[in-house]
Amino acid sequence: HGGRRRVRAAPLRQRVVATATATEDKRFPILSKRPAGTGGFPNLPESIHPGVLTGKALEDMLDWAKQNEFAIPAVNCVSTSSINSCLEAARKLDSPIMIQFSSGGSQFYAGKGLDNKEYHACIAGAVAGAYHVRAMAEQYGVPVILHTDHCSKKLLPWLDGLLDANERYFERHGEPLFSSHMIDLSEEPLEENIELCVQYLTRMAKMN
Repeated sequence: HGGRRRVRAAPLRQRVVATATATEDKRFPILSKRPAGTGGFPNLPESIHPGVLTGKALEDMLDWAKQNEFAIPAVNCVSTSSINSCLEAARKLDSPIMIQFSSGGSQFYAGKGLDNKEYHACIAGAVAGAYHVRAMAEQYGVPVILHTDHCSKKLLPWLDGLLDANERYFERHGEPLFSSHMIDLSEEPLEENIELCVQYLTRMAKMN
């Protein structure tokens, strides 16, 4: 009538059930009050669950891969599209995956128009990407190791900002925002390499 199409609404019961199910399935702590870390993969260690793995679940995932002699693919992502493509591939192949960010990829994620003074754009991009991974990994139903790639000495301010974000997230949710970080000080003298790594690992250990 008058060029308008009438769309039939789904029965109320179906809509209510679908909404309740979607809420129940969410484990991303920003989106739901449901605790994270409940299992869902009968062939994997009990601690492993859909979403980002940290702490014991992360250790169990790496140990299980080693025991079963397979590598977990690690993909540097620079956008929501590349993240979603990785998650979709992992779901289709029924495989865990490692999603990681480099400093340059993180800056690209934030947008080239954002000021990168003191690595601000690199930090913001990596943190934004991490939240996207956390939100979507559980929806795709795959276990994800959320990692940051090679961090040389000159890039340590970038890592400092990410550890700040980890600590804030840990205060609220009892786990860090990221699963792990790579510190690459191979260009530095061995003693300095070890000294800096001890400082950073001491800080990280407080967040499990």
